[in-house]
Amino acid sequence: MKRVAFIFPGQGSQQIGMGKSFIDRYDAARELLEEANDALGYDLRELLFYENDRLSQTRYTQSAILFVSLMAHKLFENELPIKPLYALGHSLGELSAVGAMGGLTFADALKTADRRGELMQKACEGKNASMMVVLGIADRAAEEVCAEARENGREVYPANYNSDGQIVIAGIKDDLALSEEMFKKAGAKRTLLLDMSVASHCPLQAQAAEPFREWLEAHLNGPLIAPVVSNAEAKPYRAKEDAIAQLQNQLVKPVLYKQCIRAIEGEVDLFIEFGNSQVLKGLNKKITAKPTISVSNAEDLEGLIAELGGEE
Repeated sequence: MKRVAFIFPGQGSQQIGMGKSFIDRYDAARELLEEANDALGYDLRELLFYENDRLSQTRYTQSAILFVSLMAHKLFENELPIKPLYALGHSLGELSAVGAMGGLTFADALKTADRRGELMQKACEGKNASMMVVLGIADRAAEEVCAEARENGREVYPANYNSDGQIVIAGIKDDLALSEEMFKKAGAKRTLLLDMSVASHCPLQAQAAEPFREWLEAHLNGPLIAPVVSNAEAKPYRAKEDAIAQLQNQLVKPVLYKQCIRAIEGEVDLFIEFGNSQVLKGLNKKITAKPTISVSNAEDLEGLIAELGGEE
């Protein structure tokens, strides 16, 4: 049997219709949908399967993405209860990883994603916060631009280290816009301001950190079934107290995604991505030579079960 790591996507992977093939094909998926609706207090069908403007709002986005990720994982686990060597995620995906590794019940994981999204959105209210993708620039150069911008009174912070040459910057929207030319002079090939009203993984989320920790202390279980690799430090953890600390830290510290993958790639043969789209598969192609299989729909799931189920 291959040595596997389970990985879970974050915001940016959402789209109308995600998860529908699981719901259409599996009784277990429909049962999970009803459980999710009870936990959240609203109907996920309306959010996931019909055109609406809530799916792009941080609070609802996070719950929807986590639901699809954990549903895909649970359906896989029902057929092949494989224990991974590691689990990890990108941003919100770390919370999905903790849930999949037994740190939260399914219902509590959904409630925690909802609470996380609510706190993150509230932390940025009235701040004109946003995020910006910077392409083709070295990490050190991007960090130096951010430091120089802050010295000049701008709030600009490295937020996501996605792959070599792709970093996401968080901060105040006007400050990000004023910094675009600085990034280009430092070697960036392109900058792209994102249509977001939240600045994640930076000090602008400080207001959310303590109430989120209090929530985690009341709901998180431990130890985890398998270690989760932290976004904030690129190190594995299993204990409840470590999970609480790392999920809190992740709100205000950058996501070290590529560092997480490189920290464990020598120990695994295969990464399995549970959740909509193939965002992490695309990033992994730029980070590691190890293959990634994405489970975005029922066809993906059945193909993976057939492939791994045939191994001795």
